[in-house]
Amino acid sequence: MNYEEGLKRYDSLLLNAGFNRKGKTMPYTSHNGHMFTLYNKAGEMGIRFSKEKQKEYFLKYDTSYFISYGAKMQGYILLTENMFKDEQLIVRLILESYSYIETLEPK
Repeated sequence: MNYEEGLKRYDSLLLNAGFNRKGKTMPYTSHNGHMFTLYNKAGEMGIRFSKEKQKEYFLKYDTSYFISYGAKMQGYILLTENMFKDEQLIVRLILESYSYIETLEPK
């Protein structure tokens, strides 16, 4: 999937979860100053969780760290193409990530 098609998919998933995308050159979502989803130049999507959940999801979904602009994003998992087969899964993960972000001190 090319960047533009992936961006449309990202936007659609966010809307289904009740969020709007921010950022023009680096698409993301945030709450209280904390980002919780990202879309990178490679057309990949990452979602942020606690370090414990991140480790759990590495195993459960056979995924790895999300990389953006050459940096390993702490707390983020990379959404695999296999995960995209279940849109409801991704919507649940986005909502779970948002709930996690709400527990963090606002910036």
